[in-house]
Amino acid sequence: MRTCEEPRPPNGQSPIALAAGQSEYGFAEKVVEGMFIVVNSITIKIHSKAFHASFELWQLQGYSVNPNWQQSDLRLTRITDPQRGEVLTFKELTWQTLRIEADATDNGDQDPITTPLRLITNQGRIQISLKRRTKDCNVMASKLMFLLDDLLWVLTDSQLKAMMKYAESLSEAMEKSAQQRKSLAPESVQITPPAPSTQQSWSQPFAVSPNASSIGQYFDKHDMKESSYHLLISRLDLHICDDSHTRESGSLKHGMLGGAMQLTFRRMAFDYYPFHRAGDACKHWVRYSEAMETRGQWAKKLVGEFQSKIEKL
Repeated sequence: MRTCEEPRPPNGQSPIALAAGQSEYGFAEKVVEGMFIVVNSITIKIHSKAFHASFELWQLQGYSVNPNWQQSDLRLTRITDPQRGEVLTFKELTWQTLRIEADATDNGDQDPITTPLRLITNQGRIQISLKRRTKDCNVMASKLMFLLDDLLWVLTDSQLKAMMKYAESLSEAMEKSAQQRKSLAPESVQITPPAPSTQQSWSQPFAVSPNASSIGQYFDKHDMKESSYHLLISRLDLHICDDSHTRESGSLKHGMLGGAMQLTFRRMAFDYYPFHRAGDACKHWVRYSEAMETRGQWAKKLVGEFQSKIEKL
């Protein structure tokens, strides 16, 4: 994989549906989704302007699950609501070992002396939820949860600095990609007359028949209101060590001692909602609290003041 200076255009319709000669969610999509995938080892290499990285996975498994993240009958791994014209699917990826390594490139603007960044983890899994339109299989919203158990990570100060530079080099490309998706999001809503927009789908009630009410309620229970990405680590032991003495002409100066710091985090979580608009409700968030409601009222007030200033101009 290689990072792009400018984001590529959207992929368009599902290649599975096009290869099967269909334009909507149908038999071909269900067959591919029902596959159980087992890979002994996989290596992914990423090249960027400032660094190159590699991801190595062993004993990778991918399969469909029900909304409770349990393996069951394949018919229970998707929820289709004909009234909305949408379908929910649930996947899970598991692995035994993950190895991540990153290092600066020769032409990058890194320091002359850099230390490769390495991370090795044990068992982990990724839970993926997708909401697509049955009309053209386009993804309307997604939810990705990256779950790790106990994690031990030893970092030197030079590795920590390098990691911050790697993240900084990727931020520009990620920002351009996010701007592209945000600019195309209104179009994807406007060209779907049968299905309501993402905002309307959870803020307004639907007029459905009594027979379809149970399906609608079950769909609402597991619906993704907006795209989101989550990282949950049960326990993280982070050791930061000082390796500055290794750069002092190969010898340790008199009276100079290296230091170390240990940080332990329990149930550390990161939640990212890239398309959440200021002032919108956040009750559907994974870790919602009353403090968020206060913040929401404050955001609505700021948005109202901004809109009033724009109207005057």
